[in-house]
Amino acid sequence: MSIERRVQLVEKLFYQLDQESAQFEQSSGMSCVSGCGKCCTYPDIEASPLEFLPWAFHLFLNGEALKTLIMLKKTTSPTCLIYKPLSIVDQGRCSSYKYRGLICRLFGFAANTDKYGNLRLATCKIIKEGQAANYNSTSKAIAKGLYVPIFTEYYMQLNQIDFHLGNIILPVNKALKMALEEVLQYYAYRPFPGVRKKCG
Repeated sequence: MSIERRVQLVEKLFYQLDQESAQFEQSSGMSCVSGCGKCCTYPDIEASPLEFLPWAFHLFLNGEALKTLIMLKKTTSPTCLIYKPLSIVDQGRCSSYKYRGLICRLFGFAANTDKYGNLRLATCKIIKEGQAANYNSTSKAIAKGLYVPIFTEYYMQLNQIDFHLGNIILPVNKALKMALEEVLQYYAYRPFPGVRKKCG
């Protein structure tokens, strides 16, 4: 399957999740604190290269893939390269929010299944404590059947697009690096996307 097709399918999955997340956010009354970015600073965030394929493809189309790959090879920080702190007090933003990964879209507004088969909302301490009433009422509503996006279901759908790239889970910067390498390698001996060979 071509890079373009895989990117389209991943973006379609992201669109579906964005719709569901917006609906869940509205029904739960919970929301991220504006400008927070605290969850992006954790050093142990893991992701698959496939969820960052649209990001890598976007950089490639804009002539920034190789430069970004070099930056990733040089970085020693475990913090996501895409996260850009705005100040020393940890307020920040995703520098490529439109192309953020699946893990970034799920965390805070999706659930995991515990060992008893119950759904547990996976969100941060800031939301749990700062929006305790909404968090507690939403947790009860989920137990009674309120729809919430589920991590494993979305990762299974991602894996169906490309089992190899979707099934590799790496520290986030390694996932970013592998996504870029996949795109650059794919186009090493192929024409630039959208360029058609002339006949005759």
